[in-house]
Amino acid sequence: GTIYPHPPQSNPSEAFQAVRHWIDRYAIEAIAIGNGTAGRETLDWLHQSLDPSWRERIYLVSESGASIYSASEVAREEFPDLDLTVRGAISIGRRLKDPLAELIKIDPKSIGVGQYQHDVNQKALKDKLDREVEYCVNQVGINLNTASRQLLTYVSGLGSVIAENIVQYRLDHGAFRDKATLLKVAKLGPKAYEQCAGFLRIRDAANPLDNTGVHPERYELVRRMASDQHTDLNGLLHDAGKLKSVALDRYATSEVGLPTLKDIIHELEKPGLDPRGEAAPPEFAAHIRSIDDLQPGMVLPGVVNNITQFGAFIDLGIKESGLVHLSQMADRYIKHPEEVVSLQQQVTVKILDIDHARKRISLTMKGI
Repeated sequence: GTIYPHPPQSNPSEAFQAVRHWIDRYAIEAIAIGNGTAGRETLDWLHQSLDPSWRERIYLVSESGASIYSASEVAREEFPDLDLTVRGAISIGRRLKDPLAELIKIDPKSIGVGQYQHDVNQKALKDKLDREVEYCVNQVGINLNTASRQLLTYVSGLGSVIAENIVQYRLDHGAFRDKATLLKVAKLGPKAYEQCAGFLRIRDAANPLDNTGVHPERYELVRRMASDQHTDLNGLLHDAGKLKSVALDRYATSEVGLPTLKDIIHELEKPGLDPRGEAAPPEFAAHIRSIDDLQPGMVLPGVVNNITQFGAFIDLGIKESGLVHLSQMADRYIKHPEEVVSLQQQVTVKILDIDHARKRISLTMKGI
């Protein structure tokens, strides 16, 4: 449904009742708000309307490229009967839940990152991006039973054709119960299986190792470890003491060295762990709603939303981002902003100057 908490239709009471109804009906755990038009106003409205316990569960999410996605072929395939605006809203919600899985559906040209994005060789940029995304996908691990075709494409050893076949197999036969069943997927042979199996996860699988990054070719080794500790696989995975007492030297061979064994133990310590951190709700000054509320000397919280060679742009919770010039980033000499900040990092800044005519805000991080 659509709500109107803001002018001109302004009906905040009815809007709140609708939100409260959705929270109760669907057991909502978090709320994602697009950071575009009226995003900050909606954040403030929800903070004021909902119980204080919700403050840590309401997030501002980047809208970059959401409108492009909503009109794309991928979106039409996923939601053929939905309006463009609804598709965009779904994409924003999914970005909060799993940004990696959602952002790979959008052409990087539509996201708008980096100072020279459109000046470099576009093919080289895409090739580099594909490699980086593949690295991230394989580092995080992919849920075999929920991953989209687009996400599966980036798993080592797969590609678009096999990814499509995996999705079709799920539709025809239901969820995968073990990794070995992958060999029944059309065009997924032993070589592709060898490459992809370690990066796929199956939650609640009969074999608990199927929800880890341990490769199936090492399952027998782990069973030996469990047996030597006088337990089974589940017992080994849920007993930190037994894992720590595994004498890795006993299992080292020319084929499986100590580094590999240590990686296996690390996976067993926290099976199915997503290495990504928790999303953090934005922290902005409640009394700052527009550039007109700013004054030189103010110290404010913000979030790094873009990094260039000459500095970093900071989201202050208003329409305009402020710039911290390279020379204002640290009390020491630095060559590049990334020595001090990273994207989406929470920072504290002081306002140096405001150019109201050109809507520019100069900031500093020195001496704070």
